[in-house]
Amino acid sequence: MSEDTKQLCFFKEISGKPVHVNFNGGNISSDSGVVLLQRFIDGLGIVKKVAKLLPDDRHPSFIEHTTEQLLNQRVLQIIAGYQDGNDCDALRHDPAFRVACGKKPETDAPLASQPTMFRFEHRIDQKTLVRLSRLQVDFFTYSYKKAPEAIILDFDDTEDQTYGRQQLSLFNGYYGSNCYQPMHIYEGKSGKLIATILRSGKRPTNKEIAKMIRRIVRIIRKRWPNVNILYRGDSHYCGPKVLDICKELNMQFVLGLTSNSILQKSISHIKKQAVEMFAQNPKAFKLYHEFEYQADSWAEPQRVIAKVEYTEKLKLNTRFIVTSFKAIWRKKAYEILYCGRGKAELYIKEHKGQLGSDRTSCNSFLVNQFRLIFFNLAYMILQTFRSRYLKNTRFAKADFNTIRLKFIKIGGQIKELSTRIKIHLSSAYPYQDEFRKISISLTG
Repeated sequence: MSEDTKQLCFFKEISGKPVHVNFNGGNISSDSGVVLLQRFIDGLGIVKKVAKLLPDDRHPSFIEHTTEQLLNQRVLQIIAGYQDGNDCDALRHDPAFRVACGKKPETDAPLASQPTMFRFEHRIDQKTLVRLSRLQVDFFTYSYKKAPEAIILDFDDTEDQTYGRQQLSLFNGYYGSNCYQPMHIYEGKSGKLIATILRSGKRPTNKEIAKMIRRIVRIIRKRWPNVNILYRGDSHYCGPKVLDICKELNMQFVLGLTSNSILQKSISHIKKQAVEMFAQNPKAFKLYHEFEYQADSWAEPQRVIAKVEYTEKLKLNTRFIVTSFKAIWRKKAYEILYCGRGKAELYIKEHKGQLGSDRTSCNSFLVNQFRLIFFNLAYMILQTFRSRYLKNTRFAKADFNTIRLKFIKIGGQIKELSTRIKIHLSSAYPYQDEFRKISISLTG
């Protein structure tokens, strides 16, 4: 029996009929949705703009894949769930990815292999990375049709575990691992990515955070001089230099504040009251208190809000925040303004957990930062796609995994004819109406 007709007969019969399986189905892709998404990416223009900044010292006579094609291939593969550069070898013949990257599915050369992608990643330099970091913030500002009245800068960081002798990898006692600790900055209301900066595996210093705030706010204010900015973060994003830069740049802030003996003494009467209330009625509750406080390193006193609560585990718990807002009700300042920063953890979950941005496994720190740019582009594309084209559908609040499953992982047969390329999507695809509407919106 020839290879073309050989059957894999290890499946059970259905109603007395044997199930035969072979690999004679033709030029079929399981990721045909990337063709639709590529149309959106072309209109967005961010991949093209990034590609123009990237260095390319190759001789023109030997270039088989342009810089834009290489970047486009890498970003599309990440969006489709293939985070590693090694996946390029398995996908370079996939017809859907070839069409999405501007190649004919059968007669053109395959896409870039893993070694080619490896060389592409290692062409990066420090000067280009600085330009790309500024461009990321520009992408954020240009994503608005008009200047917003106010934006929220949510700062947070996460763990990217490292292995072997990777540059700037450090042991972090909090996470208990050797890691990088990249800093993520999002706009708190929309979830738009502003910047992601790869860092060594240690907590950022107060000086480093203030420096980053200054850089980002200057770029934003250059485009929007009058926009109101709220800076938000947990306790290790608070400090004297941060408070000073917020005042200098005329920014509001709501920040966590690390507890100390002076703060605890200031709420001793509230804690006593909470104990008495719990003794009378042992159930969970919260009390709020506020006072002025000035640490020795602070330039001036600030408003501090304390939360004293008995949790569901019936344990006494205290938390502190510091804020520049003077008139906002203390409960609202804590539960709405400060606790709203919890959304940043969900954005990081999509960026890191669902796109796989913690795949920073190269020995070179510069290359790992460049790889993080790929994931940033993937995040921006999917977040913008969701906000523009899924907002009036059942998928308006879908996470990236769901978007990938519903709109990227579509089986389709792709044929290259003499005058056209035809893509036959699965007749059983359950979201044909949504797909058609999105396609019409993109071509309209």
